[in-house]
Amino acid sequence: MASSSPPLSAFGAGKVILLGEHSVVYGHPALAGPLSQGVTARGVPAKQCQLALPPHLSRPQRAQLTAAFARAAEATGSPPVKVSLEADLPLAVGLGSSAALSVACARLLLKASGKEPTPKDAARVAWAMEQEFHGTPSGVDHTTSAEEQLVLYRRKPGTTVGKGRVVDSQKPLHVVVALAGERSPTKATVGALRERQARWSGRYTRLFTEIGRVASEGAKAVEAGDLEALGDAMNVNQGLLAALGLSSPPLEEMVYRLRELGALGAKLTGAGGDGGAVIGLFLEPGPAVKQLTRLGVRCFSSQLAGPRAV
Repeated sequence: MASSSPPLSAFGAGKVILLGEHSVVYGHPALAGPLSQGVTARGVPAKQCQLALPPHLSRPQRAQLTAAFARAAEATGSPPVKVSLEADLPLAVGLGSSAALSVACARLLLKASGKEPTPKDAARVAWAMEQEFHGTPSGVDHTTSAEEQLVLYRRKPGTTVGKGRVVDSQKPLHVVVALAGERSPTKATVGALRERQARWSGRYTRLFTEIGRVASEGAKAVEAGDLEALGDAMNVNQGLLAALGLSSPPLEEMVYRLRELGALGAKLTGAGGDGGAVIGLFLEPGPAVKQLTRLGVRCFSSQLAGPRAV
């Protein structure tokens, strides 16, 4: 990247899981879509490849982000660029913020290296960063962000290899994302679930399998343009997540609030626990966002797939 080159920028989308969180870790499908909110990476010429660390991070967070960025830099030939980050996505609430950051950095570094940031290459570089952030992530977050389309993602059981199939929607898929309380640390939520699964493996295996079936049925509903069926699948998925011990009073209250506001279906999205993000599927999200905002709820709407208004 020559010193006279114009500044570069690249975007990584956040994500919501419509159907299938947690069971995706055990090899079952999950249906996920990209948000219009995410992370933007900006790059300017520099003597070496480097990241301008956000000032609000703790020391462990700074160390982890530095290590993750080093992985992406190595994977792209360490182009001479200084990268800064901007986010319009709520962080650490289950909306794929680390994957959005990883994809944004991956795309920018690929551009700075003179390469076309295809979804495949962006996902490859972002995967290296996600492994630094999460150790053994399912892969659904960065795949959805890199594809920027609705995907049905499945990981081969017992491996870290996964693949996302793009799911075409003939109708717009609008969701309202609402935040409900402080989210538990993902590691704690996942660890407790893993302990229950190990203790009562037969019961929990059946629940994971059923969540995977519901995710596959939801994908078929999207392709058929049957939004009511998709909404019902979301409601059923919420019940199964509650059965797994992953919901809580703040999440349940928000789920029912969204349904009362006209959601075809509503459920938690992400790890769950004591709080976090809840999504509702709406034909017209505007009135619900307005009402929730009036009540002091942090929320926004996003179109995940389908034809967009001009």
